[in-house]
Amino acid sequence: MKAAVFALLVALAWSQPAAAQLDRISNRQAVAALRSALEKGSRAAVSSLGHTDGFFGDARVKIPLPESLHKAEGWMRRLGMGRYADELVLTMNRAAEAAVPEARTLLVGAVKKMTVEDAKGILTGGDTAGTAYFRRTTEDQLRTRFLPIVSRATARVKLAEKYNEYADKGVRFGLLSKEDANLDAYVTQKALDGLFLVIADEEKKIRRDPVGSASSIIRKVYGALR
Repeated sequence: MKAAVFALLVALAWSQPAAAQLDRISNRQAVAALRSALEKGSRAAVSSLGHTDGFFGDARVKIPLPESLHKAEGWMRRLGMGRYADELVLTMNRAAEAAVPEARTLLVGAVKKMTVEDAKGILTGGDTAGTAYFRRTTEDQLRTRFLPIVSRATARVKLAEKYNEYADKGVRFGLLSKEDANLDAYVTQKALDGLFLVIADEEKKIRRDPVGSASSIIRKVYGALR
């Protein structure tokens, strides 16, 4: 497909001057820019979360106790047992921090597999269209990789074991929601949500300031879309 056809497609989302600039950018350049931008954003997200306090020290992604346990947490703190709740929260976040580095290979693989059609959808999509592509193509595999790492981390804490022991009973009596019934599954999902949130922030940053990006091809293509 010639560059002019590609420019016609993106003209639906951007002004004529931008489309005119895109007319001078080939499909190969556009796909290369997207791959470079998405890989840059995903690596930055993994690096910012996959270390001590990556989750625990970031209010955007810090994993709290399940919402259905907030009332119980309040009672624990009033009874002087707050340290147990704090230990569980810290363990959940440490588990997420240990799991996230597993995402690097899968995210880079998704970038390499991106087609021209995928690129068009991302270019003409919203500010987080690239992140949506990552979620669609990697989330199930990431969940499979994250879960055993999270399980090993929570297994070291007795309170986590007790949580799962009583969770089924809590669901039966309507005291706990099904999605919160397994602590490891809950932490894994929160880790995924946090990862995609930070990837989305990185994507928005690149779209807002392509000139500030280190890659000349990112500057060229995203600059034409401003």
